[in-house]
Amino acid sequence: MRYFPSVFIGNVTTTSNGLTSAITKRLVDGHIKLTSLGLEGDEQAEKSFHGGPDRALCHYPKEHYLYWAEQFPQLTDFFHAPAFGENISTTGMTEENVFIGDIYQWGTALIQVTQPRSPCYKLNTVTEVSNFSQIMQDSGYCGWLYRVVSIGETGSHHPLVLVSRNSDVSVKEAISIAFHMPFDEELYHRLLSAAGLSASWSKTMQLRLQNQTIESFNRRLFKE
Repeated sequence: MRYFPSVFIGNVTTTSNGLTSAITKRLVDGHIKLTSLGLEGDEQAEKSFHGGPDRALCHYPKEHYLYWAEQFPQLTDFFHAPAFGENISTTGMTEENVFIGDIYQWGTALIQVTQPRSPCYKLNTVTEVSNFSQIMQDSGYCGWLYRVVSIGETGSHHPLVLVSRNSDVSVKEAISIAFHMPFDEELYHRLLSAAGLSASWSKTMQLRLQNQTIESFNRRLFKE
């Protein structure tokens, strides 16, 4: 399958309500350079949850916006790409059919799925829904992140083409293991075994095994 993406980049800004973020992005047409840290000209404000080699690109499915518009009809005009700050938006790729470790050719570049997106508190601010990050996490409609395996020229006119599947753990299952299931050592070992899993998610699963507990999500979801 070939999936033609919409492509977005953004700069760190401070909004009228005091949010410092690069979640507001603009559509890019034509060629754009993809470096080891992401699309040329794209920035991240919150380095704890976004950016870096394992989180160079964020992908969010276009079809999920219909779901969000149905859940929050008062926000229908808001729910369209790239409302959640994604770099890539497509139709046809979802958490169910994208797997941890998948490698896609995109133009002359290669990118690899590393982890689901971990929703953060800034989504509460941009949507003006106080617990939207929690709602997104619970829904499983989180999207996912990539590392850049090979830099190159990309763009919306270049399709994403799967060239290598390296694990049997879908993004949907990874979300379920990390966010929805009770403590389960076997499932954490399963996720750790997924080739291509990001260093941060590997660390989180290893700490769960070491501490025999699930960490609190409150700082990420609500800045508490």
